[in-house]
Amino acid sequence: MSAVLEQIFQVGFLAAIIRIATPLAFATLGEMFSERAGVLNLGIEGIMLLSAMAGFTAASLSGSLWLGVLVAVLTGALMGALHALFTVALGLSQHVCGIGVTLFSSGLAYFLYRLIFGQQSVPPSIKGFETQPIPLLSDIPVIGPAVFNQFTLVYLAIIAIPLSAFVLYRTPWGLSVRMVGENPRAADSAGVSVIATRYQAVILGGALMGLAGAFLTMAQFNAFTFGVVSGRGWVAIALVVFGRWDPWRSAGAALLFAFVDALQLRMQASGLGHIPYEAFLMLPFIFTIVAMAFMSRNAVAPSALLKPFRREER
Repeated sequence: MSAVLEQIFQVGFLAAIIRIATPLAFATLGEMFSERAGVLNLGIEGIMLLSAMAGFTAASLSGSLWLGVLVAVLTGALMGALHALFTVALGLSQHVCGIGVTLFSSGLAYFLYRLIFGQQSVPPSIKGFETQPIPLLSDIPVIGPAVFNQFTLVYLAIIAIPLSAFVLYRTPWGLSVRMVGENPRAADSAGVSVIATRYQAVILGGALMGLAGAFLTMAQFNAFTFGVVSGRGWVAIALVVFGRWDPWRSAGAALLFAFVDALQLRMQASGLGHIPYEAFLMLPFIFTIVAMAFMSRNAVAPSALLKPFRREER
């Protein structure tokens, strides 16, 4: 146990927490925007996988990582628009449509990957993003190398958190999102287009989920495999509830989950050989379940979440 405690306070461990939290932060913010507008997006797992594959393929074929990121973001936005078409425009079940989007996106990702790269024993890889130290800030003891010597996408995630809070709480569009998520009838009476606002929120959420997928294949692993997402989308949905639909709290929840995930990796490497490694793999998800059990009791979801809006119904 002392070996584990020693590793916790190492710079590498803190840097690992930031990197593990980055895709979770993007995905959680994306899901939060969607749910604050009243739309549950269970397609997040498939959207992340398809975006990861599309971005990786674009980067691999073109040699441009930023083109890969753009393709991943556009893919996520497109799948978000598809989910919005079914749930917002047609008013279909958000649960069923979300699962359908996940299954469709996952199947499409597998099909296109096999079509483009074929059956390979060793997955193709790319030269991913390299760490970009920020002058002066990266020289700060402990915190500097861990936080300010990261990938560019990590910095984007750090910026996205306060930016999301500003957009949600300090802009007219953010007010519209919160209105249609709480009382779409009142929002419609006030002249806010409920359908358009929900569309925009779900598409924005899909784009952020696409960024999460791009990070996995172009920064964290530099390769695409069918298990690259590994349930992170489902975890992000839980983190939104854990963070009570707030950008700051949701980001904090992502960091907490990343801490537990990084800890279990360190515990596996610490020589605790008498414990099966599967027990360590379960730790982050057990933490998520326990946290959800405690936090969901007092969490108040947006009032119009899961409720389709039909203007002709009064």
